[in-house]
Amino acid sequence: MLFLSNNYLRMMLHTFSHHLNLSVDTLEALLSRPLNELLNAPEVNQLLSNLDTTLLKESLPTAGIILAQHLPPFYQWLETELKLARVPDSPNHTTKWVVGFLGNQDTLERLIEVHRPVPRAALEQAIPRLVGIFEVVEPIAVRDAWQQAIATLCLVLAAAARES
Repeated sequence: MLFLSNNYLRMMLHTFSHHLNLSVDTLEALLSRPLNELLNAPEVNQLLSNLDTTLLKESLPTAGIILAQHLPPFYQWLETELKLARVPDSPNHTTKWVVGFLGNQDTLERLIEVHRPVPRAALEQAIPRLVGIFEVVEPIAVRDAWQQAIATLCLVLAAAARES
């Protein structure tokens, strides 16, 4: 199990490195910080400020279609393969949360609170797959913006899971 966990960790770090343009060493340093330090870290604030919120807001209809198509099978995978008990029954909550976050109506703290029950190993395994959902999005600029946004939010979740 340790080997599998390490493999999932490597895949997660690779996903973050690729989509956030950070070295694995930087990511490991960020993830080793206490959550309150991470949330105030200049690197994380830079990642959040680098999100192209204009493009993300403009492409919400595209993201909504992708989420509606790909989240139900992702949720089923979480339930059957990762044995998670609390899995959403529709993609609506994710889409609403993203819209709320982009509109400054929801917070990282709320995202963390909702995902606290998810075990660290399950998060590490699920993050690359979740970010990969947007691989089919065209144009590439929209794909990159969404993968960067999801990876940034998942980085915070991964750090929170380490404190649980």
